[in-house]
Amino acid sequence: MALTESTMMELGHSAPDFSLPAANPEVDDRGDAQRSLTDYDEAEVLVVVFMCNHCPYVKHIEDALLDVARAYREEGVQVVGICSNDPERYPDDSFDRMAERTREKDYPFPYLQDKTQDVAKAYKAACTPDLYVFDDSRTLAYRGRFDDTRPDGDEAHGDDLRRALDELLTDGTVTVEQVPSVGCNIKWAPDAKPAHAA
Repeated sequence: MALTESTMMELGHSAPDFSLPAANPEVDDRGDAQRSLTDYDEAEVLVVVFMCNHCPYVKHIEDALLDVARAYREEGVQVVGICSNDPERYPDDSFDRMAERTREKDYPFPYLQDKTQDVAKAYKAACTPDLYVFDDSRTLAYRGRFDDTRPDGDEAHGDDLRRALDELLTDGTVTVEQVPSVGCNIKWAPDAKPAHAA
């Protein structure tokens, strides 16, 4: 399996907009299946995670990521998962399979499908998982790894993300070292691989 690193979007970047269908629209009772960046304006912190169903690196952190999302929800942190993998070539990452996964694991956050892959391109996402943490003005304050664990190693704990969230909520800035995330490359549709992922 070829490993890919996060491109580490420049800190201070504004969160690119999105409007995507949720595989689990019931999770936040917003009335329809579409979710947009502005739906989460009230959140103190927004965490956008590019992820998928089949990647062993996502599977490795999945339970710990769900724990982080649940633990920080009461502090005003909103997590949004986005799957940008080509569902034609990777049917495990299809919309129906995404919905199954949210039910199986009781996802506490919306899991959105970026079928056109335009949102992944806007965020310059390269791997799964790829994490972006935006402050209350939706300015990028942290991007990088979830923690220092890997599949077939120690159990995931999310310490890097937790430290970033704690600092952002307490001090409004992040000083923790930001290390690129590592995982499977996003599965781009044929002839759609962007320059940042070349």
